Amino acid sequence: MIENKKYILFDNDGVLVETEPLYFEANVKALKELNIELSFDRYMKIMARGGTAWELAYEKGISKKIVDNKRFQRDIYYQELIKTRHIEIANVKEILKELSKKYKMAIITTSRREDFELIHKNRGIVDFMDFVLCVEDYPRAKPYPDPYLAGLKRFKASNDETIVIEDSQRGLISAVNAKIDCVIVKNDFTLTHDFSKASYRIDRLEELINLLS
Repeated sequence: MIENKKYILFDNDGVLVETEPLYFEANVKALKELNIELSFDRYMKIMARGGTAWELAYEKGISKKIVDNKRFQRDIYYQELIKTRHIEIANVKEILKELSKKYKMAIITTSRREDFELIHKNRGIVDFMDFVLCVEDYPRAKPYPDPYLAGLKRFKASNDETIVIEDSQRGLISAVNAKIDCVIVKNDFTLTHDFSKASYRIDRLEELINLLS
């Protein structure tokens, strides 16, 4: 049981919505148009350390201009997938409603604001949050501590009264670097990541209710 916490900082992708496989799919499709194969194992290693799949393009000597154009196309593919696939984590709103009775909550994500708003349109998940910070809202993305430090600052909270909920290695390291305890929620997509520095691990998001009781 976790005690003396007042604030919860949620990651978004893989914790509140199941979008990570779709982002991978969009990257695979865009890179294939450059005759580059992005394997799942390679993507997992890149994702864990907070890199980018476009490293593969630069390794092939492809210019930044071409990469930027393909990134734009990747974003279009990703948004198309968001619109057509079921992405909501089971019982997420019921879980957040229960947690909101005792905790102030926010979402700290590396998603672009444009994608985040599309993901959450008419879902009601953000209704339980005091604020949302996207990748445009802090200097450096996860695994740097900047995202979660920005969340602490916005809440005017200390790290010892705050808990982070994550599902990826880079998110965990971001929380660790910000000196905030982190709960890892099991996600089949990130099973190969190193979670040895996690304070707590749970199999499903709903277990967070009992963990924080």
